[in-house]
Amino acid sequence: MKKIYLLCALAGLGLSSCKKLLDEKPTSILTDQNFYLNAADAQTAIVGALSQLQPQAYYQRTVYIMGELSGDGLVPLLTQNQERIDMYKLTYTASNIEITNWWVNSYKLISRTNDILANVPKINMDAATKNNILGNASFLRGMAYFDLVKSFGDVPLITHPITGKDDPDFFPSRAAASKVYAQAIADLLFAEANCLSEDKITSANKGMASSGAATALLARVYLQRASTSFADPNDNKNALAECNKVINSGTYKLMPKYSDVFNWDIKYFPQQTEHIFDVQFGNNSTSTTQNITIRMFSPSQLQGSGSFVANPYMFTTLYANGDIRKAWNVSNTATDAKGVTTTVVPWISKYRDPQWVPGTNNSRMNWIILRYADVLLMQSEAMNNLTPSDPNKFNGLNAVRDRAGLSASHLSLANTPTQSAFIDTLVKDRARELCIEGHRRWDLLRLGRFKQVEQAVNGFTAQDYQLLLPIPQQERDVNPNLTQNANY
Repeated sequence: MKKIYLLCALAGLGLSSCKKLLDEKPTSILTDQNFYLNAADAQTAIVGALSQLQPQAYYQRTVYIMGELSGDGLVPLLTQNQERIDMYKLTYTASNIEITNWWVNSYKLISRTNDILANVPKINMDAATKNNILGNASFLRGMAYFDLVKSFGDVPLITHPITGKDDPDFFPSRAAASKVYAQAIADLLFAEANCLSEDKITSANKGMASSGAATALLARVYLQRASTSFADPNDNKNALAECNKVINSGTYKLMPKYSDVFNWDIKYFPQQTEHIFDVQFGNNSTSTTQNITIRMFSPSQLQGSGSFVANPYMFTTLYANGDIRKAWNVSNTATDAKGVTTTVVPWISKYRDPQWVPGTNNSRMNWIILRYADVLLMQSEAMNNLTPSDPNKFNGLNAVRDRAGLSASHLSLANTPTQSAFIDTLVKDRARELCIEGHRRWDLLRLGRFKQVEQAVNGFTAQDYQLLLPIPQQERDVNPNLTQNANY
């Protein structure tokens, strides 16, 4: 891709010294004038935007450092990588490199999508294809802004390509979180209207966002905003409507077995009916971009790095008897290639792949961002927020429990009579189903249980100011207009 906007990184590069060169017609540099010329350029641009999700410092590893270490499912190896330990112990500061990675890569993605949204409309090409590309760019930008606003609160809101140091957004100030949420929702509504439906995405374009993905993400954004001080009165109603669209479409459904969700032999629709949007990675060869996750979670007995282990609570307490998800998600044994089984510290086993090459990053797994079980749980949550006395609010949650082997443990108003009691069980049900999928911090914040869980499970006292992450110091060092969140 042509220019990547690393927020404020151009400050001090002496752009004025390049003025003479910039006045000349570029012959080997991609610009708005010589790149966005045809349909092939547009397709290359959206592939470039989607590929921005793949780095280890973004949706390959940092996603679960941000979303899971501040929670009750994942613990980092406590002998290295201080930035990970700080995320787990709630001692993170503005200099934490993983927090910086989350910020920087989100804005890189925003930069790429801004370029697409500014330049692809002028290309003469098939209208449906163009709309799908623009819809995908809007989906990715909306997702990036959602990640930023739920992490940092007020953040710079940039919706056009940065043209140089004279651009008013070269040193951007922070926009109110309410405006950032509004932009994310507007982007996702556009994506919902313009992305192709799942069944229309060809094999050559697997990995592009569908209209269903935009709908599912809209539900998540509405629900998260509903928990804020600036919530719209219709947020829960809108979240429920979006969940119902996904459910009533008939396109997606629960896989018959929980393990099928993580079967990388069938990771594409229509064989895989539960995945709604994934970050795509390659096969188990070294010729394609690989996902380091299995290596990070696997113990040394399996030639993994064991950089993260399961929180003891997850192995000993979280799962009820008969819940088949426990045996898939977490294990205290490791069986090597010779068939030797060893007892180990409980580890996250859910992202297994029989074709993983031990000691390498070579696996076939994708990173799942949206799946159907989550939509069912969000539907139940929205209904509980709207009408706590409605017995139908248990339907989605109980459907997920049925697959887990818990059909004898259905929830109802008889055993879960209050709105608060429903939230208490939903907190646990989301952990059991969606553990280590990058959602936990945001779930606990939205459901109002972050401080309680940190204290009860980890023994850490979370302060109110830690409900937001600090603005990265290196970004503030180059941008005098960036203020810091309180108490950092």
